[in-house]
Amino acid sequence: MPAQAALDLPALMGAEAWARLPAAVQRRFGRHAEPVCYAGRMDLHCSRLGRVLAWLAWPLRGPLTPDCARDLPAEVAVTPDGLGGVIWSRRLGRRVVQSVKRAHPAGPGVLERTRGGLAMALDVLEDDGALVFRSRHYLWCLGPVRLRLPDLLSPGQCRVEHRDLGGGRFRFTLTMTHARWGLTFQQTGVFIDPIDPVQES
Repeated sequence: MPAQAALDLPALMGAEAWARLPAAVQRRFGRHAEPVCYAGRMDLHCSRLGRVLAWLAWPLRGPLTPDCARDLPAEVAVTPDGLGGVIWSRRLGRRVVQSVKRAHPAGPGVLERTRGGLAMALDVLEDDGALVFRSRHYLWCLGPVRLRLPDLLSPGQCRVEHRDLGGGRFRFTLTMTHARWGLTFQQTGVFIDPIDPVQES
């Protein structure tokens, strides 16, 4: 079996798009040599359909939360997985969700997968200075088998944006929008980068 290719966002995006990102974003999403933990506060919203989908996906370690909350304490820990990918562990209040981003084994882009096998195929791009992951479709993975899930049964297209705010802060925003049912999830919050601390004005 061939070795898993390392996740290389600059190569996936292209040199010109990568160069348009702020230096702090390039550092955060380059190849992580050491684990890092970002602390912040988030606002969470999900629709009624989103809440149902989150509960249905929870036995498969689905990464979505069925909660609506404001100013919720949050932590995001980023750790290399030793296989060329990156583990993202998110603590939202008392709830912890985890996924792994790796290079897609069957084509361009990124495959983000939970421990229960739910996964998204993602494109990665630059949008007005922000780093954006945008879903193409959803899958369920069982060993080497990948089964594409019907779009109608999904929470909708996922868009995750990482926008640098300067001074060691960045905004994370996740939205999921269903073609028929509209917005199902929205999560947004500001985090502090411990490697690039906030500068006193």
